[in-house]
Amino acid sequence: MKLIVSDRPLNIPVKKEGGIKFVDLSSLKIANCTGCFGCWTKTPGKCVIRDDAVKIYPEIAKCDTLLYVSRIKYGGYDTAMKTMLERALPIQQAFIRLLDGETHHIQREVVPKKAAVIAYGDTGSEEREIFEQLVARNAYNMNFESYRVIFTTELQLEETVKNEVSQWIEF
Repeated sequence: MKLIVSDRPLNIPVKKEGGIKFVDLSSLKIANCTGCFGCWTKTPGKCVIRDDAVKIYPEIAKCDTLLYVSRIKYGGYDTAMKTMLERALPIQQAFIRLLDGETHHIQREVVPKKAAVIAYGDTGSEEREIFEQLVARNAYNMNFESYRVIFTTELQLEETVKNEVSQWIEF
């Protein structure tokens, strides 16, 4: 399955028969993670907060191709995307493994994925560099077997998304 997770609505033609799902985080009710670790202890693999996030993180776990679309804010993901990524904690276990000489959480049935992150907004080179480093660090815990970071402006966003998705299937 292929998944697009965006922090805003996008006017892009997505064919369901192509196995692509689109999630507009701005239209969902997703609370902040409270850091209770209930998803590891009380209800392993399931967040104890019952909101729209519980429908999204299983989709992130099972997709093999993933596109995140987020405004860059202070060198990181904007609020809606950051909140969702933090709420995806249940797809990891509390247990640690060594990966390339570093400690990382063991994944809970997370499919390895080809990923792209389209970052938009008015950013400078320093902010872009910080964001690229963030995505590189996150790639380990998100089970990315490969990933790309694509920077664009807000005006070019939909065209950039269409170009990326057109590589998955023909519209």
